[in-house]
Amino acid sequence: MTSISPETQSVSTDDLGSLVLQSWPGPTPGGNVPYLLACSLGDGPGGPQATSKAVEQLLTGAGLPPGEGLVHATQRPGLPVSLLVVPGSAVLTVQNLRAQFVPPENWLQAVAELGFAYLIFATRPWPAGTEPGDVRTLAAFTSDEETMTSSSHVVLPARSLRA
Repeated sequence: MTSISPETQSVSTDDLGSLVLQSWPGPTPGGNVPYLLACSLGDGPGGPQATSKAVEQLLTGAGLPPGEGLVHATQRPGLPVSLLVVPGSAVLTVQNLRAQFVPPENWLQAVAELGFAYLIFATRPWPAGTEPGDVRTLAAFTSDEETMTSSSHVVLPARSLRA
């Protein structure tokens, strides 16, 4: 589920199309890293090219120009990007765009252990004709050099609700 704040934005949320969030833990020598991929389905009214441009504008407006390289959000305190993790779900916020999702338990465990997630926000739309969540398509999409170099990459600290 994606909810968008009605506040004035530099990018029309209609132009973004449907937002897809996919989360998975990726094994590394140091343990599992919780990855989070955000991308559009490319189904905005202007089609995939206009959708890509709208995503690029959203990211640039948030201080995350695509292709900039890895950004550590803790080193940019005013960055309007956050990740809230609660038992069983999480919410990604980029400026006024909020997207709630239900990650797998092993992703939640990795976030709890490390305290962050690695966000990849792609300007390239998810491949047409494939279902989000397809493991092979996800592997191909996140291994594609063009996809990765035209994305914003953020090490994003995970916040939680405190009692």
